[in-house]
Order: sequence, then structure tokens, then C-alpha cells
Amino acid sequence: MTMPGRVRIHYHRPPDRLQIFDQGVVLRRADVVVTLAESIEFHPPMRVNGEIVLEEGSSVVWFTFPGAWHDIGLFHRADGTFSGVYANILTPARMDPDGTWHTTDLFLDVWLPPDGAVQLLDEDEFREAVTRGWIDAETSERAEEEARALLEEARNGTWPPPVVGEWPLSRCLGRTPTRR
Repeated sequence: MTMPGRVRIHYHRPPDRLQIFDQGVVLRRADVVVTLAESIEFHPPMRVNGEIVLEEGSSVVWFTFPGAWHDIGLFHRADGTFSGVYANILTPARMDPDGTWHTTDLFLDVWLPPDGAVQLLDEDEFREAVTRGWIDAETSERAEEEARALLEEARNGTWPPPVVGEWPLSRCLGRTPTRR
């Protein structure tokens, strides 16, 4: 898989929000692309069960698996403290050769904090998106299937995959080209 040292991810969140993320590539393999989002602009802080898991100045190591209906992020607080493993349920990323990617958020997320209590997040947002017709029936069924599979794998100790443990933030820092 050939691509530049940085990617621009066009992240659509139905019904009409589009964010573009510029991330450095730290690893390219046929089965995974690892990118780093450094010192992100994120306000207000993201909380799970009352705990801040992502905030202004945080870094996230992202794992995108070609053809998969999810990606995985290693979340950190601004001080570099690991806060957990996060999986976005989304459409498989279309990865153009010029480093432009396109994907659509499907609202459901899987969260695995350092203590290991895996949970499904944002079911209410997902139900609203389905009810409003922002996600069609076939896509919503696929999103739920993906979330269930990740939850089951986490409970069985087979998720996240080994590559996630091989690329902690400390290994990724300093390995990405500067922003375009």
C-alpha cells in the first residue's frame, strides 16, 4: 500500500458534519495503517464514566484496518497518560493514493479503559441516527454486528489485536513528518 507520510481523513458524521483530520503515518502494512494525531484540538474534554479520557493537547495513536468497519485509537490525556482503547464503529475507510481518506461515523463506540471493563458507548446517539434516517437499515445492522463482535472479543481477551500493543504513544512520537 503506497501513501504519503501524512493522511487527511475526511470524517463524516451524519447528518451533515464533516471534520478533516491531518495525521502522520507511523506504520504502513497491508493489514493496518498506524497514524498519530498529536496535540489535538478537542474541546470540551471527552469523558467516559465521569473521567476525562481525551482533552485539548492530547495525542491519539490510530489503527486503521483496510476493509474493517471500525478503527482503534489509543487515547491519552494531555500529559501523555494512557486513558484507554477506543474503537469507532464506522464505514470502511476509502484510502486514496494521495493520502486522502473518507469514512462515515456510525455513532457506536467501544471503550476499554486501563482497568479492562469494556463497554459500548453512544447507543442513544446511534438510535437517534437510525430513527432520523441518517443511517439506513443495512448499515445500522452492520454497525451493531461490528460492535457486538468487538465487545465479545474484548471479553474473550482477543481484542484489541496485538499490533495495538506494539505501537504505544512512546514508540510513535517523533516518527511522523510535519504537517502539510
